[in-house]
Amino acid sequence: MPGNFAPFEAKMRADGLSDAAVAAFKNAYDALTSGATGMIPESELTPASGVPKLVDVEAPEADAQLLAKTVVLKLNGGLGTSMGLDYAKSLLKVKGADTFLDLTAKQIMQMRDDLQTNVKFVLMNSFATSADTMAFFREKYPALYADPNLEFVQNKVPKIRRDNFEPALWPTKPSVEWCPPGHGDLYAALLGSGTLDSMLAQGSKYLFVSNSDNLGATLDPKLLSYFAQSKAPFMMECCERTSNDKKGGHLASRGGQLILREAAQCPDEDEDAFQDISKHRYFNTNNLWIDLEALKAIMTAHGGVVPLPMIKNKKTVDPKDDASTPVFQLETAMGAAIECFKGATAIVVPRTRFAPVKKCNDLLLLRSDAYACVNSVPVLAEGVTAAPSVSLDSKKYKLVQQLEANLIGGSAPSLKSCSSLTVKGDVRLSSKNVFVGSVTIKNESDEPKTLPPGRYENTTIDLTAAPGLGALKVSTLKTAPIDGQKPGTSGLRKKTAVFTEGKYLHNFVQATFDALRSTGADLECQTLLIGGDGRYYNDVAINIITKIALANGVRRVWVAKDGLASTPAVSALIREGGPQWKKVFGAFILTASHNPGGPNEDFGIKYNCENGGPAPEKLTNAIYKNTTTITSIKMCAECPDVDPSVLGETVIEARDGSRRVSVEVVDGVAAHVDLLRTVFDLGAIKALLDRPDFSICFDAMHGVTGPYAKALFCDVLGQPASCLINAVPKDDFGGHHADPNLTYAVDLTKKMGVDRLGQPVGSSQGVPSLGAASDGDGDRNMILGTQFFVTPSDSLAILAAHADCIPFFAAQGGIKAVARSMPTSGAVDRVAQAKNLALFETPTGWKFFGNLMDSKALFGGTDYTPFLCGEESFGTGSDHVREKDGLWAVLAWLQILAAHNAPGKPLVTVESIVKDHWATYGRNYYCRYDYEGVDKPKAQAMFAAMTSATSSNTGRVVQGSKIATADVFEYLDPVDGSISKNQGIRFLMEDGSRVIFRLSGTAGSGATVRMYIEKYVPPTGALHEVCANVVGDLVKAALELSSLVKFTGMESPTVIT
Repeated sequence: MPGNFAPFEAKMRADGLSDAAVAAFKNAYDALTSGATGMIPESELTPASGVPKLVDVEAPEADAQLLAKTVVLKLNGGLGTSMGLDYAKSLLKVKGADTFLDLTAKQIMQMRDDLQTNVKFVLMNSFATSADTMAFFREKYPALYADPNLEFVQNKVPKIRRDNFEPALWPTKPSVEWCPPGHGDLYAALLGSGTLDSMLAQGSKYLFVSNSDNLGATLDPKLLSYFAQSKAPFMMECCERTSNDKKGGHLASRGGQLILREAAQCPDEDEDAFQDISKHRYFNTNNLWIDLEALKAIMTAHGGVVPLPMIKNKKTVDPKDDASTPVFQLETAMGAAIECFKGATAIVVPRTRFAPVKKCNDLLLLRSDAYACVNSVPVLAEGVTAAPSVSLDSKKYKLVQQLEANLIGGSAPSLKSCSSLTVKGDVRLSSKNVFVGSVTIKNESDEPKTLPPGRYENTTIDLTAAPGLGALKVSTLKTAPIDGQKPGTSGLRKKTAVFTEGKYLHNFVQATFDALRSTGADLECQTLLIGGDGRYYNDVAINIITKIALANGVRRVWVAKDGLASTPAVSALIREGGPQWKKVFGAFILTASHNPGGPNEDFGIKYNCENGGPAPEKLTNAIYKNTTTITSIKMCAECPDVDPSVLGETVIEARDGSRRVSVEVVDGVAAHVDLLRTVFDLGAIKALLDRPDFSICFDAMHGVTGPYAKALFCDVLGQPASCLINAVPKDDFGGHHADPNLTYAVDLTKKMGVDRLGQPVGSSQGVPSLGAASDGDGDRNMILGTQFFVTPSDSLAILAAHADCIPFFAAQGGIKAVARSMPTSGAVDRVAQAKNLALFETPTGWKFFGNLMDSKALFGGTDYTPFLCGEESFGTGSDHVREKDGLWAVLAWLQILAAHNAPGKPLVTVESIVKDHWATYGRNYYCRYDYEGVDKPKAQAMFAAMTSATSSNTGRVVQGSKIATADVFEYLDPVDGSISKNQGIRFLMEDGSRVIFRLSGTAGSGATVRMYIEKYVPPTGALHEVCANVVGDLVKAALELSSLVKFTGMESPTVIT
């Protein structure tokens, strides 16, 4: 059937694919439409013969000059989906803590050191593996990562409708319209990316190519020397076929030219001949040696392609939907290029050069003591003459997750004296199992059975009737992806009814554990912490998470008493809690922060990592990706529920004695209070609080902070309980919105004598000296003086200016750096400039501050601690934890007040400290308008319109202000090199004023549009005006620039701060 390639070319070029990629696909498409089947019948072939063996050839080892002309290239495009992986297969741990890429990187660096030659190393990644792979090298092997030529990315090609040979379209999921073109794409990708020309320009001549999962494929100096001496343009490494290899492709000869025939190219009637290993004796290891000059010449002669034979696969456009459009997927094999090079040759190599990991059988063998690593190359361990044969149950051990779930303690059994191991059924093994000779283990029951420790020699063991795991039996619950589970900067938040329906919570938790395993988190030997703000559904969620955690290998769970643990307290518990052997690897925090709680309101969950901070974007992306593909949940459904109201440890033991877990209810308050004792001079603060002319009111807003405030202010600082209001946690926050701002903290604002705009009302008589509030999960704060409101931005700047009053900072020589979120006012910038402090402007989200705090400890970079940071959204903190901390901010203000109030002197107030600050640094008049519950598509349309108009708005005059720059904020993280795009729209005025728009993801339903207005007045200007009067024209400009009323239909904001 004649085909029309034009729509394919247009599709590929629209997606940015190169001329070489288009030409290579056209070559395959033309073959398909010409009627070619891609089949190679037996009648055209003769068996390959006379293939030399490496053991028989004589060649000197390559010298440094030859090595300098050589490039080692690893094919690294696979995700390992057949083994259950959804990340680069090369990042799977294969020996100890080392992944495929660890071992490859170490091999390259070792060779460079040994030979004193810069052996070149390149990866061909795919779109699916590039980001993870490059992040891996950036973090672990910066010397290799620094090479700008470390990677190029393979192409993708369109799927072809079977009925009319046109591009397959699937609008509901456009990504499935594309497929990988096979590793034969190597040649087009080399040329199209410019890598081939770059290699030649750098004087490279020889290319050694192999798969990243083949650890036996090292750069052998003898093979290199042999290839160079042979003058062959192309050489394929082959191994002799065994019965295990009969279904794979083989080497043959056609018309005197060596060719490669793959299984998909063999006609059905020739299958017996194809599998005849006595006739077709050699298979392709996919270890290839290529003369780069010869490759360039062939591609030039053929219009930019290597004319590889086409391989046709019949599929459906959506591989998960058998009813979707039938398609052809065309691919090519890189080894097939052997027939394109005149004079191409092959060489038979030892089986040790072909050691890929294709199944869990291979992985278990490699992880066992049958193999040892010598110079980062896995070889048979001393005394092992032949690799054992391993046959694991294909259903129970198909996936890596299944294998790892059945390896107790994560360690493989001893196989160094084993000749064959067969496992039938679901069997749990450990390093305490020693196998000698031929061993078979079977379990015909419907639950996993554990093989007891011991030596097993030439025997068959039947575990069918053996005791099981009892309460620790792992049930596998079927599930399906649920839309909308992408965590934001503060986790996943939805209406409570969404979380309680079906397996919504279960899916997210399981997806998190799957993501954690892929990062190498130690789930078995360390502790999981669970706590939250006490909102409705926390108690149920705690038990769901605990049972899923135990099923995923966690052996120790800490649950905060009554389920109450503030977000900063969780960070403190992770960082400070317990002995090293009980170290917390991470925590689930059950909170929707300042959002309302209750059965008809919001619920939320977030994951914090081992540094105590929120999960980084790499992990949250992996979690979300898992939620889109999840099919099952592991759960110890028969495990008893934990009662979080009772302190103490519950130990649960498996019936067969193979597993013992601990669930302990711990004090969620003490660790945080103890940490704060080390940060502040509580004696000085107590002296301030005890002054007859000083009083404090703290509003916990019926959130989690109540017990912490009682422990701190009443038990430690000796203040009366009357200084606390709304201090009893409630699962619906008393029916209020536990957000510490002028709109919602009405009990506090009334007591402090201010209105919803922060202006004084009524008499100052009897008004406390300091008022403070915290939100539902205790990480936010609002500070007020007597009839005086302190904006969060001013609060951050004042804390920076007086940081030396705080012992935590002073004892370490003072703060080194400050950071603020981009929407936060620039008040702190002026302090940083005056005090010569490093300053960072980040996107909204505490994880960006956490990176800066951990720059040295985790990334080996600059040490920015002691560190102070904050956000305009009532969040302030330091590097004592990795979250914002409401109580810390209150104590910081008390510490500053204590330092300014000598005994017997008139009281220096909050208001006087703020006004003195303005007199020194000037004032940033600042306000935020929140438009809550906006229809999300309408909000997105508004932001899209502003984004598209950034260029035309630059230079425009609006309401008397000239826009110097209009842009979309983008952040390059100075610590890990990551880039965060689309972080808000900025209008930066020539006079230093700013208008900012951000779309917030923290609401449980709808969208929240945040509009930020800022105008700077110097110390000589009018510093004591009403903010609304000063920024009025900028508010009008913002509304005009955004067309907010038109897009959202909202005439006024929900909240003004």
